[in-house]
Amino acid sequence: MIFRLAFVSWLSLITVLATAAIASADETLPTPPSIIFTDGQEQAAQPTILAARRYAAFWNTGEPRYAEAALAQNFVDRTLPSGRPQGLSGVLEASKNFRAAIPDLTAEIEELLVVNDRAVIRYTFAGHFTGTFKDLKGDGREINFRAVDIYRVQNGQISDNWHLEDNLSLMQQLSAAKP
Repeated sequence: MIFRLAFVSWLSLITVLATAAIASADETLPTPPSIIFTDGQEQAAQPTILAARRYAAFWNTGEPRYAEAALAQNFVDRTLPSGRPQGLSGVLEASKNFRAAIPDLTAEIEELLVVNDRAVIRYTFAGHFTGTFKDLKGDGREINFRAVDIYRVQNGQISDNWHLEDNLSLMQQLSAAKP
């Protein structure tokens, strides 16, 4: 039993150190202006923070490597939009569709909250509608909308995601819905 506890403690320490090394080596990860976590949870929160920042980097850049690093193999979108495939393939498809309409799409973290194995992240998405959305052709207008995600992180990767986007604002800005 003592060996098992020592092994688990060493494994936890190695995970925290590896997480810190990966985060410092990858300078392109978005940095939230504020990170809020439970008192005494700073060390334990690091893998959750890294997973959230990696996923934010994916939405900010569209680069699949960030989603692949952030999401667990058994990732489940708990608020899956109709018609979108589950898992990593659905996430990659969603990004591709967004970027077809808004090629310069950026995702900025407004705030990150971490409690135990959960991360709540508030985003602002922005860009210019220069591509196409369904039968609409972009005219360069500015796009700006917000979203909130809740992640469950296990073993340093996001296993579950609940999200809510301000789709009404997005659709109005794309002229796909009337104000």
